[in-house]
Amino acid sequence: MQKHKNTNIHLLIVLLILVALPLSSYSRHDDDYPEKYAVIFDAGSTGSRVHVFRFNPNMELLNIANDLEFFLAIKPGLSSYAEDPRAAANSLKPLLEKAEAVVPKNLHTQTPIKIGATAGLRLLKGDASEKILQAVRDLLKNETTLSYKDEWISVLEGNQEGSYFWVALNYLYGNLGKNYSGTIATIDLGGGSVQIAYAVSKQSALNAPKLPKGEPYVQQKSLLGTNYYLYVHSFLNYGLLAARAEILKASKNSTSPCIVEGHDGYYTYNGVAYKAAAQKHGPSVGRCKAVIRKLLQLNAPCKHDNCSFAGVWNGGGGAGTTNLHVSSFFYDFASVVGIVDPKEPSGISQPIQYYKAAKLACQTKKQNMKLVFPNIGDKDIPFICMDLMYEYTLLVDGFGIDPYRKTTFVHQVKYKDHLVEAAWPLGSAIDVVSSTT
Repeated sequence: MQKHKNTNIHLLIVLLILVALPLSSYSRHDDDYPEKYAVIFDAGSTGSRVHVFRFNPNMELLNIANDLEFFLAIKPGLSSYAEDPRAAANSLKPLLEKAEAVVPKNLHTQTPIKIGATAGLRLLKGDASEKILQAVRDLLKNETTLSYKDEWISVLEGNQEGSYFWVALNYLYGNLGKNYSGTIATIDLGGGSVQIAYAVSKQSALNAPKLPKGEPYVQQKSLLGTNYYLYVHSFLNYGLLAARAEILKASKNSTSPCIVEGHDGYYTYNGVAYKAAAQKHGPSVGRCKAVIRKLLQLNAPCKHDNCSFAGVWNGGGGAGTTNLHVSSFFYDFASVVGIVDPKEPSGISQPIQYYKAAKLACQTKKQNMKLVFPNIGDKDIPFICMDLMYEYTLLVDGFGIDPYRKTTFVHQVKYKDHLVEAAWPLGSAIDVVSSTT
């Protein structure tokens, strides 16, 4: 009897202790299952931006206030301080302080901070870029309790940008954690470069060639508990704005078969002005395409079995290429000319629609272009024939995409109750949090 009484007393004590404990002591958000944060700086040519992302233990994005991220931007960019690296670093202080305030103090030492510098720093002469990056590293070493590594403060290479974009888009679609065959392939057309990325099998990765300087074509990534082998390549100077300059350069300061009828002016890219004048009878679809095909170097020597353009290995294809999504300028111009609905965050169409739109644009005089394409911006009118033909030729002749293949043109993805733009900072955050947990 006495033994039974003592047992009841012990049970009562245990219950009282459990009631006294705060709820957080046995919730999923205790020290064993903390929320995770990542702080990503995008140091661009026109300004610096900070993104703070918050994830639950299952790596799902959580709201910060009313949005899925904390975002803040300042001007000018780091490259504006080429002569004063310390001032460049100090320009990031307001962003750093705001970002630190968002992250709970008890999670500071577990929260990675990364800074990716893009176009602006790449263009600086000599060692100015590295001096600025070192000043930023010194700032973080002395001023923050967030977790950082020297290698996390760097100029973002095109291949990194391409891989982070692939990570972000597949994350938003809920594909990460699946077999590689369940992921999507991405082609992202920027202003200076175009990036392609898709997952391949482990066997394909083992047999993959390397770039001339020894860098791998295929990267291995561990994301949400799954290993992926990612073929990624960035084609520098094949972005839309860079391609305009190269196409006009081929005309040797004369008229171009790609400029719409009625235009006579110049196009400036990276501080260099190129003659942009229409031929007497307007543009020629055939001659314009010929110039673009030459620019793509489709007949460049190829050391591998399969090349796309400019002598670059195409990754070999496979199940990871089944579902293709194209973005940035691909989406922008598709929405301008009616290939996809500009009111929708994404749409499905075919590359051949670029060719059809290009033929129409090339037949239209400059003064009538707004009647045909009401949504076109004034500065794009002289180049719309060229741009559409470039996008078609790049996809079909360059990357070998069937012109009638169903393709998704994507700007934003619906994630929970939000429309989220896929961009490299989100991919970088997922990558670093996945690799540090």
